[in-house]
Amino acid sequence: MSELMTTTYSMWRLFRNCRMACKWRYIDELVPLERDPNLAFGSVIHDCLECWHGERDLAKVLDHIDRTYPNRAQDDHQQADWHLARAMMSAYAEHYPAEEFEVVALEKTFEGPIVNPATGATSRSFILAGKVDGIVRQDGQYFLLEHKTASQIDASYLERLWTDFQIILYAWYLEQTLGITVSGIIYNVLVKAKLRQGKGETEAEFEARRAELIAKSKTGKSSAKRKLPEDDDTFQQRLQEKYLEPGMFHREVLYISRDQFEELRAELWELSKAMLDARRRNIFYRNTSYCFQYGRPCAYFQLCRSGGNPNVIENHFQRIAPHEELRDGAGEDAAPVF
Repeated sequence: MSELMTTTYSMWRLFRNCRMACKWRYIDELVPLERDPNLAFGSVIHDCLECWHGERDLAKVLDHIDRTYPNRAQDDHQQADWHLARAMMSAYAEHYPAEEFEVVALEKTFEGPIVNPATGATSRSFILAGKVDGIVRQDGQYFLLEHKTASQIDASYLERLWTDFQIILYAWYLEQTLGITVSGIIYNVLVKAKLRQGKGETEAEFEARRAELIAKSKTGKSSAKRKLPEDDDTFQQRLQEKYLEPGMFHREVLYISRDQFEELRAELWELSKAMLDARRRNIFYRNTSYCFQYGRPCAYFQLCRSGGNPNVIENHFQRIAPHEELRDGAGEDAAPVF
């Protein structure tokens, strides 16, 4: 393979965690038909934040959300995400009516060589590409703006931000590409409210509850009424009240150590050499410790378990070229840029 292969940090992270999973995704180009709903929601919010920080027009953001979930009237999952996205972004706009930073660029992409930091040698097989959510300027310093959606924010969550090596490595590449010094990362964290829309009771459920109340009543009667489904306006109001509580939005600033640049570049170089070896020998071993890392099966668990059965591939996977994240928003003008 003589052409330079475009890579991202996501690919290298997966290669480090499980070489077989990396092969399924980045060499065989297999993607599960069923997408992780958490990732899908996070992607929608990233799009909304790009729109908001670009134009600060909440009506456009809400319109984007409406168009993202066209089947919400028939699909409970779409309905739930639509409610959450609208409440989250409405409250976000109210929470940050003005910013202390100036937006320099949004959804900024880059690519550059993978270099051995010890010798300066450049890889003849791989380049690294990536995209950051934003570059902002505050008090004369440049920061990367990184959006996160989280189930909750606590000390453990904030501690884990230190391990977000991807954004630090990307900062180094952007410094080389743009000729600036990136002082740090502004993590923009939005919490996903856990409220659920009331579904109400079926007639059978109501009768069962009513019978239970009557059985416990000394009078043998009950004034219980059937619980009706919560209407959209009431639920949306309840969500927006939730987002008025402290801790639903958080900004965390981490400053970059120059030493981290060298460490991560060296790691990337070592990973590229290991990838070359695996590719030459066509040996991509599994890391079974990774199969249930997040309390759920890896997206390729079923495929590994089947030994790469073609029927599993045909029925549960599709082929999509890697690095979709680099194409999202491609062609959109990120304003104002360097």
